[in-house]
Amino acid sequence: MGNATRYDDDFYGWTQASAALIRQQKWHDVDWKHVAEELEALGKRDRRELESRLVALMLHLLKGRFQPERRQRGRSWRRTILEQRRQLANLMSDSPSLRPRASSVLVRLYLHARQLAAAETGLPEDMFPGACPWNLSQVLDSQFWPDSDPPL
Repeated sequence: MGNATRYDDDFYGWTQASAALIRQQKWHDVDWKHVAEELEALGKRDRRELESRLVALMLHLLKGRFQPERRQRGRSWRRTILEQRRQLANLMSDSPSLRPRASSVLVRLYLHARQLAAAETGLPEDMFPGACPWNLSQVLDSQFWPDSDPPL
């Protein structure tokens, strides 16, 4: 079975065989079409992770800001914010070219986070700012919290 055929029949086997062929510099045996597709897919996966984590982070920033009574009762919102920031820092450290993408999609992602915040809190959507009240630096800053109260 050729390596191109293995791609459809045994993906894991294909990945291992492809890596071995590349290490052995057997360039003519490498299934380059599928290697290129998989490399692009890895980039898309990281882009989707960046966007998903930014939405989750802004959702919890909004919930923390607009539900202060719940913030006083628990710390899970704070843990989620810290974890999303940590994961985003790791992701952008591994792939610095994602940072400009984060800046360019922040406005669109905020609108999604706003909808989710309304759905999760039961508050009307217009209770939340229509435009993102924070810039990317604030959203990612481990010392920034959604209001002037110190974190619990």
